[in-house]
Amino acid sequence: MRKLIRISTKGMSREAWLERRRKTIGGSDAAAIVGLSKWASPFSVFCDKTGRLPNKPDTEAMRLGRDLEDYVARRFMEETGKRVRQSGAMLYNPDYPFAHADVDRLVIGEDAGLECKTTASLDTKQFRGREFPVQYYAQCVHYLAVTGAAKWYLAVLAFGKGFFTYTLERDQAEIDALMQAEAGFWKCVEQDAPPQIDGSGATAEALQVLYPYSNGETAALFGRDNVLREYMELKEQRKSIDTRIGEIENTIKADMGEAESGRCGLFNISWKSQTRQSFQAKDFAKDHPSIDLTPYYKATSVRPFKVTEQEKEAG
Repeated sequence: MRKLIRISTKGMSREAWLERRRKTIGGSDAAAIVGLSKWASPFSVFCDKTGRLPNKPDTEAMRLGRDLEDYVARRFMEETGKRVRQSGAMLYNPDYPFAHADVDRLVIGEDAGLECKTTASLDTKQFRGREFPVQYYAQCVHYLAVTGAAKWYLAVLAFGKGFFTYTLERDQAEIDALMQAEAGFWKCVEQDAPPQIDGSGATAEALQVLYPYSNGETAALFGRDNVLREYMELKEQRKSIDTRIGEIENTIKADMGEAESGRCGLFNISWKSQTRQSFQAKDFAKDHPSIDLTPYYKATSVRPFKVTEQEKEAG
């Protein structure tokens, strides 16, 4: 590893770590910035970096990933015969002042690092002729950029599926492309200019957190006539598409009858019986009127979005 600045994380509290990672782009931000993340978007990362969003609460998945990191690293060593060590620091490269790398492990005796992951689903895609999990590709390229390493290993524990290892060789063209995208994104952060809004769930979630309550006022949405017209037209198109999809589904269901699977050329169809159980709160309350269920109901604030069009006045 060359000409890197190291900020030790030993003894650093989680709150201090979260605050420091906000000041630059980390590996886990990279996929969102280039549109390869299912869990974050450029807008949600922007809101995080500019302090508009609170720190995300620790989830069971996040806790599990941290707790099993050491296990995944040990499994990697068993699988490959390589030895790894913890970095114990946030790494910064003067060539990319907007970025940092908080890597899971460094490989001893190699110019390489290791990213440890746990997941319930593994989506792979071809990158530069090699199959690599799409959700982790940008993160590993980011680490190659910041550390200057020659290669990066990825070890993935996929629950119920197995243990998988991947190798990503240094590709300067890919690194340059990612760093250019990150540099452009960071300009948005520095200028406090939000990136373009997209239609992802992550952006919708960020907006809900930013604006959880309405204030009773009416906003004058000047210049949005065309986009609202497009919105209404798209909704009509979706209605027609959903109707046609339902028509096709029902036709195939009628063909299958009681069969739970079907086959037609390259297509496999499943229509299998499933049983779901749900708690009938109203019936329980009726049968047990002395029990107060109020503490068990969770109140959630929502802001339903709806667009309607007024009829044009005659004349």
